Amino acid sequence: MRVSRRRRSVRENLKIDVAAGRPLDCLVIYTKSTTTCRHRVPRRHHRRRSGPERRAYGRDFVWNGAPKVDEARGHGLDVGRPSLRSACQFTGHSQRTGQELRGSGRAGRRFTPRRGRCHSVQVMARTLRLAVAQSTVPEDPTDRGALRAAGEEIRALMAEAVGAGARLVQFPEGAITYPSKHVMAAAPDGGLTPADWSRAAWDVLREEAESIAALAGELRLWTAFGSIHPLTPPNRPHNSLFIVSDRGELVARYDKRFLSHTEVSYLYTPGRGPVVFEVDGIRIGCALCVEANFPPLFAEYERLDVDCVLLSVMVDDAPRARVAQAYGTLYNYWLGYSIPAQYSATVPSGIVAPGGRWLAQCPADGQPALAVADIDLDSTDPDIDVALRYARPWRRSAQNGLYDEHLVTGDPRSDTHMAF
Repeated sequence: MRVSRRRRSVRENLKIDVAAGRPLDCLVIYTKSTTTCRHRVPRRHHRRRSGPERRAYGRDFVWNGAPKVDEARGHGLDVGRPSLRSACQFTGHSQRTGQELRGSGRAGRRFTPRRGRCHSVQVMARTLRLAVAQSTVPEDPTDRGALRAAGEEIRALMAEAVGAGARLVQFPEGAITYPSKHVMAAAPDGGLTPADWSRAAWDVLREEAESIAALAGELRLWTAFGSIHPLTPPNRPHNSLFIVSDRGELVARYDKRFLSHTEVSYLYTPGRGPVVFEVDGIRIGCALCVEANFPPLFAEYERLDVDCVLLSVMVDDAPRARVAQAYGTLYNYWLGYSIPAQYSATVPSGIVAPGGRWLAQCPADGQPALAVADIDLDSTDPDIDVALRYARPWRRSAQNGLYDEHLVTGDPRSDTHMAF
């Protein structure tokens, strides 16, 4: 397969122009033969895998013109004939919103097969297996032994998640440590005072985080875990959720934006904005603990078109879990709810489906464990199907002018509210 000599990004090379304002979901080049076809795609665009190679470029599309793709099965478009050097028009639609997407692009050499070898274009599998952990969270960042034990437990659960077939594992807020105000901000008079962060074992915290990232690369497992992130003194640290890719690279860090009164007064610096990352074409947002009490944050993620939100908490609070379920109902996305193992007797960690139903939960026994379920954008589960195909698109349209053409003005029976 020929590749443009210019090392531009895939999206730039494709020159997608989508009228709806967002790129097509996921276009994949699938090579039927890996033994006779060599790819010179820049290393940053892919990693080698056993079996057929796949190249992700965009998502859920319908080809307009000859040859056509089998819409029902999402594959079968033969691009071996012709070479597709000419500009092509195509349309697509979002499975979540139903909104039509239009675009055009010049396939160029990137999509041109060599020597008549057969290639096909297909839609990438729209499924992600998520594991949500409940692990033991230490509350003293000065206790070096406890920090190392937490790291070991996290890594053991990562290995277990891979054994369950997970592509992404989520851990609680402060999985390596969630500093207690009574440890870091206790005043001599029994009150609270600004925390002295020089007491924290920052070297151990960094070592454990790096070990987790290294194992994520070895296991090829995306990993989201909570810890504290130091800033330049005298600034207080962030309370963060770190996102490590399946290559062991730190690709994102979500800093808690909505802090509790104690956190903002004595402990942390607030974060600035949302974080959305993608795993196998699934869009995922992040939130931490008390932020569950701020619905606009979760509405924002719906507008950002996420498929799932990871809500990691450090709280022994049953209502917080019910709020998590409510967001699954209101915004019709999956939600990973991760809590410390020591609080699981109240409500364990679990995964909420679009529509608000628990898909999986850990045992409520106070022990480290995993809940595992699939995020499947093409699910045939009736509740999930209705939530994704009907409820979410309709609620979007209801907030964006659906009723304008149906409004009545100048009718006294409507304008007067003081008569039966």
